[in-house]
Amino acid sequence: MSDFQDFLKHRYASVAVGAFKPGTFAQARQLYEAAVMTYQDGFEGAYLFQEPGSDRGVSVIFWDNLEDMESSQTAEHEAILEKMAPLFDGKPETRIYELVCEIKPPVSTAG
Repeated sequence: MSDFQDFLKHRYASVAVGAFKPGTFAQARQLYEAAVMTYQDGFEGAYLFQEPGSDRGVSVIFWDNLEDMESSQTAEHEAILEKMAPLFDGKPETRIYELVCEIKPPVSTAG
């Protein structure tokens, strides 16, 4: 794909912020990994962050487009999320963002 076409292609991220009940983050992480493994078309990667010393976390999942993100909500995916639901300490906040700026470090030419 040309640089110009890459520029025109917008990516999206589903960002969820929440907390798990004390001591359940490891179990939630395993379920998160299982849920992410169900993604296919348009899936570009996922990150799960944990606030040090706590059971709070942030999930960032990147998608090529909104259509693929929406179609990823399969029965298998939903079943995994149902297993995860009792681990949450309150409802997580989820929002969708469009990537509008990407800055990468310069490529080193040093040998």
